[in-house]
Amino acid sequence: MRKLWFFACLVQMAITSTANAAGPYGNVHVGNWTGGAFTNDSTGAFSHCSASTTYGNGVILVVGQNASNSWLLGFASPAFHLKKGVAVPIDVTFDGQSQAKLFATAASEIMATAILPPNVAREFQKASLMVAVSGGTVLNFKLTSTGPLLAVIAHCVRTIKAGGINSAGEFTAPKPVAAKAEAPNSPKSGRTGTQTGTGFVVSASGHIVTNHHVIDGCIGDIKGNLTGEAATTLRVVNSDEFNDLALLEGPADSFKAHVKIRDRAMHSGDSVVAIGYPYHGLLTSDFTVTTGIVSSLSGMLNDTRFLQITAAVQPGNSGGPLFDTSGDVVGVVSGKLDALKIARYTGSIPENINFAIKTGALRDFLDNSVVPYETAAPGTELKTADIAGSARAYTLLISCTASEQAETARR
Repeated sequence: MRKLWFFACLVQMAITSTANAAGPYGNVHVGNWTGGAFTNDSTGAFSHCSASTTYGNGVILVVGQNASNSWLLGFASPAFHLKKGVAVPIDVTFDGQSQAKLFATAASEIMATAILPPNVAREFQKASLMVAVSGGTVLNFKLTSTGPLLAVIAHCVRTIKAGGINSAGEFTAPKPVAAKAEAPNSPKSGRTGTQTGTGFVVSASGHIVTNHHVIDGCIGDIKGNLTGEAATTLRVVNSDEFNDLALLEGPADSFKAHVKIRDRAMHSGDSVVAIGYPYHGLLTSDFTVTTGIVSSLSGMLNDTRFLQITAAVQPGNSGGPLFDTSGDVVGVVSGKLDALKIARYTGSIPENINFAIKTGALRDFLDNSVVPYETAAPGTELKTADIAGSARAYTLLISCTASEQAETARR
């Protein structure tokens, strides 16, 4: 393993074809990707930030951004026999849909590097599968954590360019400044009170997805119930504060159905349906249904883990499913823009700016949690009423008792 790690470091040092590159400085670690910042050792100038991961096919995939802010994609393997400096055409396809022709250059006998046009970088960032074809060889790459990875690499580049290589450290992506759709009846003055949100069943084994902030600070049991049915006690299986996801589990025989997750990327302008339990206890005890479109493929500060949507969400919608018009899950509702804060800075109140966590981050989370979820390709367009009708079998009100201190810590 140490030999493989050393080889991966050498590959990252060569990604920009810089002779005598040195590094890594600092640390980039996202999912299975590892890397850092690199310099040109002969000049000491910052060269690039990058990270790599090794696949079962023997290929090391390297993603980086150089000091000129160009995105780079490298393919390396000890089994390659390339002629240094020669162009290597590579055709890539993302999720079986978006295609691009890349013209890589052999940086060495074992590695070829291509500059990614901005539109191709965006496709790479949001895709779940990349197929690369070159010289009759077909390679498949399951892409995991690429959304947060590119955000972290970009942050690495900004940090080093602003503060020099000595500013290298533990690189993380800046968190989006978005208000979470929290419980309407927050506990006050140190007292405890009910905290609510939404969740949905993702497996036949009774696994349920919600937001981390929905269960953060819960005291005692966490309850979940379908509309009109008795609540059942749920246990926490896993939680990811960075991506604001949590995995719960209830008795499998309590649920007759579970969602399917869309296996294709969404596009700006696509219609979506949000379902959840906003203001539970103040409004209806049933879930509510809102519709809208995908207005952007990234959240605050270009955070590509998120979709920006116009479907209205309120406190209590957090953790709820976001559907496409086929009734497949395309995101996890996470919150809305803090209108009051934006108004104080800009003098105007933003409207219809809400966010959902993309399925890329969701699937990474479920894969890491070893949850057997199902995926589906977009199918027949359904009426909103039919999507809502099906959702009754797997959309839950999540509730627990929480303290005011926990509520304050989340804000």
